[in-house]
Amino acid sequence: MSFAKILIIEDEIKIARFLELELQYESYIVELSTNGREGLEKALSNEFDLILLDVMLPGLNGMEVLRRLRQTLKVPVIMLTAKDEVMDKVMGLDLGADDYVTKPFAIEELLARIRVALKKNTKQRETQKLIKFQGIELDLDKYEVSYNGKKIELTKREFDLFKYLLINKDIVMNREKLLEAVWGYDYMGDTNVVDVYVRYLRIKIDDRFNIKLIHTVRGVGYLIKDEKG
Repeated sequence: MSFAKILIIEDEIKIARFLELELQYESYIVELSTNGREGLEKALSNEFDLILLDVMLPGLNGMEVLRRLRQTLKVPVIMLTAKDEVMDKVMGLDLGADDYVTKPFAIEELLARIRVALKKNTKQRETQKLIKFQGIELDLDKYEVSYNGKKIELTKREFDLFKYLLINKDIVMNREKLLEAVWGYDYMGDTNVVDVYVRYLRIKIDDRFNIKLIHTVRGVGYLIKDEKG
């Protein structure tokens, strides 16, 4: 039997430890982070079913962590905060938070909200395992890509880049955004690596099947769109 994996990003050690023990008691798999920047890195480099995110964090505040998460991930996020101001809640929800819990909170209420968020996400994921577009089929569970039934061999990095472009089809993605989404916000290498990997994708997809999915917007970035568009 598998259990949901939850990331807690909370800098108050006592609260973080309390949440960890309570969630583990409920049979959840739990990881902790007490720093916004570290928490963001964990969230982007691992697969979690839900994130509990404090607003007031060192490194990066919770709102900024959430903003960056939502550029690539749809994982449910429940915000935790000592603030009870309407504007804070509105900002969090506008940035993509799924729920908002104000400290101090009853653990029973938080657990109930977690169950609701996980159930909702499970239903959404069941319909989002496959991404289809113009003959392309991308299987998120199996990390497989095919075109009209013919399998395309991609490395993990190529798959992640292609997935991000496909999810954001018809939207021009600049190199900086692609770097942050696929290589990580702290990547310090040359931005030309994006061009190199786009070329790999074109060789394996566009050139192989004589189609044009990956388009260049000169001086801006890349996008996937219908070759007839």
